[in-house]
Amino acid sequence: MADISTPPTSALSAASAPVIIRREAYRVPDWLVPDIALTFDLDPDATIVTARLSVTRNGEHDRPLRLDRDGISPTRVTVDGVDLPEGGYALEEEALVIPLTGGAHVVETQTTLSPIANTKLMGLYASGGLLCTQCEAEGFRRITFFPDRPDVLSRYDVLLRADEGDYPILLANGDPVEHGSFGDGRHFARWTDPFPKPCYLFALVAGDLSCNTDSFTTMSGRTVKLGIWVKEGDLPRTDHAMKALKDSMAWDETVYGREYDLDVFNIVAVSDFNFGAMENKGLNIFNSRYILADPETASDLDYDAVEGVVAHEYFHNWSGNRVTCRDWFQLSLKEGFTVYRDQNFSADMGSHAVKRIEDVRMLRAGQFPEDAGPLAHPIRPESYMEISNFYTATIYNKGAEIIRMIALILGDAAFRKGTDLYFDRHDGEAATCEDFVKAMEDASGVDLTQFRLWYSQSGTPRVSAALSHDAATGRASLTLTQTLPATPGQPVKQAMAIPLRVALFDPQAPGQAAEELVMLDRLSVTITRPGHAKPPVLSINRGFSAPVIVEANRSNADLALLSAHDDDPFGRYEAMQQLMVNVLMAHIAGDRLESGPVIEAIRRTLADPALDGAFVAEAVKLPGEAYLGDQMPVVDPDGIHAAREALQAEIGRVLEDQWRALHTASARKGFSLSPDAKAARRLRNVALNFLVASGAKDGPAIAFAQFDGADNMTERQSALATLANGTSDEREAALDIFYNRYSKDALVLDKWFQTQAFSFHPDTVELIEELARHKDFTLANPNRARALYGAFSGNQWAFNRADGKGYRMVGDFILAVDAINPQVAARMVPPLGRWRRFDEGRAALMQAQLRRIEDSADLSKDVREQVVKSLG
Repeated sequence: MADISTPPTSALSAASAPVIIRREAYRVPDWLVPDIALTFDLDPDATIVTARLSVTRNGEHDRPLRLDRDGISPTRVTVDGVDLPEGGYALEEEALVIPLTGGAHVVETQTTLSPIANTKLMGLYASGGLLCTQCEAEGFRRITFFPDRPDVLSRYDVLLRADEGDYPILLANGDPVEHGSFGDGRHFARWTDPFPKPCYLFALVAGDLSCNTDSFTTMSGRTVKLGIWVKEGDLPRTDHAMKALKDSMAWDETVYGREYDLDVFNIVAVSDFNFGAMENKGLNIFNSRYILADPETASDLDYDAVEGVVAHEYFHNWSGNRVTCRDWFQLSLKEGFTVYRDQNFSADMGSHAVKRIEDVRMLRAGQFPEDAGPLAHPIRPESYMEISNFYTATIYNKGAEIIRMIALILGDAAFRKGTDLYFDRHDGEAATCEDFVKAMEDASGVDLTQFRLWYSQSGTPRVSAALSHDAATGRASLTLTQTLPATPGQPVKQAMAIPLRVALFDPQAPGQAAEELVMLDRLSVTITRPGHAKPPVLSINRGFSAPVIVEANRSNADLALLSAHDDDPFGRYEAMQQLMVNVLMAHIAGDRLESGPVIEAIRRTLADPALDGAFVAEAVKLPGEAYLGDQMPVVDPDGIHAAREALQAEIGRVLEDQWRALHTASARKGFSLSPDAKAARRLRNVALNFLVASGAKDGPAIAFAQFDGADNMTERQSALATLANGTSDEREAALDIFYNRYSKDALVLDKWFQTQAFSFHPDTVELIEELARHKDFTLANPNRARALYGAFSGNQWAFNRADGKGYRMVGDFILAVDAINPQVAARMVPPLGRWRRFDEGRAALMQAQLRRIEDSADLSKDVREQVVKSLG
């Protein structure tokens, strides 16, 4: 395979080849901008932006001032108050270049933008009557001329001027210092941010908004004014987000000692947004799906997502804002660390066991395939063509797992000392991943030299665990061996430092076993433990202590024992899942369906009164089809689907009485977000799914009754999803009712599209075609586009239909949306890039779509990079 950092010359002409940015080429900025004053005369068609930069030469050199730009041109340029003629500066394709002598100047530029024409949703754009910004990673250069890199930190003074009728609310970073009216229908507001920040954290919002107001008293006694700004009709749906914000502020003080630093903290929800949310200093801008929640329109998963994302963006105030990243290669410095923080916050707010299961499931669904494919990269990449393509599961989710391993190795107290040192040492600076690890070493005295390989090596390590037993001595020996698969640009790798929590259980008295942390820091390690009269049963990678694939070759009997007795919740869940995988893989390979061990394990789990209901609901669910595909050398979508459906039906039939009883017993009157209520809804939905899968004649009617009578979105949407998998009359009735009930609510209508795209209906591909022509479908809104095509590409069975129709549909989508929003288009390329994992016929069809996309004229560099790497 070609080195993915350098596209083959046959793939790109010299003229069209994107510039490759390399980490090793980092150089400190030539010019710094200690202060910037921005004035916006806001108008949806023609916004005038005036920027006054105080610039200082950084070091001894004679290089000119280069200010990045993307699609903007100056109408005026001045230096120290003197207008420059056109010959006094150079306008390159991606920069405004101004020759300067001396060490310090004031440079002023002016430009005009059209927010309403900005479909990329980067820079300043219009959304639902609002004007708002998104600047990470390189959107600020679409607003004004600036050295658009994260290691140029500035203090911002922002003046907003707009029509008061159209834009009565004017918000920016920092604290408000002045506002007033001009008397001609226009008004102004001035905001200042005293904390130096990179330009990717700049934000403004203008529009007709209402505010949910509250306050928070910090640990030092300061009062912070809190505001969540939304359209007036959405105001009742913001209480949960406000609670999450206050909980996260208190948690960060307790767990990390981090206090909020401004007098105001604002959040704004917008309907058109490329990401989930953005942590702009003092003014977080959110995709509305991660702010708005009430029982009628939001599921329990939505409530959890709101809580987690609000916390994530707030935690960035320190892990990302006060200490930012030196360059974009260090992106995981802020994102991986902050994901780790928000995961632990959510676990503390709910169930630690269930949260860990959910996080690992997400890692395996999104990051493991990335690590195993052509887009594999370390959490600190060495090169990129388009930085927006590196907002990946590797940077975020694997990055969080690497922080988790550091915390495990150091222990809680030393890890906290390390984070304190990191924040204190680098406050107000642009730091690197190395700076973070060095702070951990200095605070703990632990040498993490070998551990640093997690930052530079890509791919998911595989750990083979072989357990032997000497009956004569009662000794058990565990040999752990790591293998590191080749990934693009890294054919050979060094042994990693892998912390594995392990325990050995006595099969005759499977109570609690002593756990120990084993560090696999060589290619192979053997440990021997006495005191085992009988061969013990191995529980390994407990709590998912390392992001690795474990091959332990445990028998179904061993797995059944662990699924009933392992005192580590994740170990218990993992044993149940592996038992299911073993049965399904054997059936796919041609053996008869041996459902007995799985059914007995589920029966025992359902009957255990000591288990948390939410955990039970997770433990008894079958592994997803994509995860099953990852267990095969060549993915067999049809075989996987048939086997999983057969096992689901068998479990449903044999345990039908239990499912009926559980479905009835889990019903609750009235809505609550208490752990017991949420667990009951999870159990009820799982029971319904198995009951309908059993083939019971009244199954669709029971599902429809739950759908029709639900007082919350969790049970209504789950019943709809269960019905959507079939062909009953109830299916069509429920879909029609749902649409008619929520057709005016964009976020809930996204669920209607998404539910059908995820379904196992036999004609899902044709249904997607119909939905793409639906009057409520649009490519312009990222949420709606992802709800249909993003969900469909994650439906392994339907997307990978043997005739390739699913591949062509996604190829058409990528080409269509690339002209509107390249970031959304680029995120749809990876499913086609997994062609190496499928049979020759499907692989050829996927490659054909990638080549069709590659041959398209005017392809964005976002999509081109993904396609070139995917083709290899």
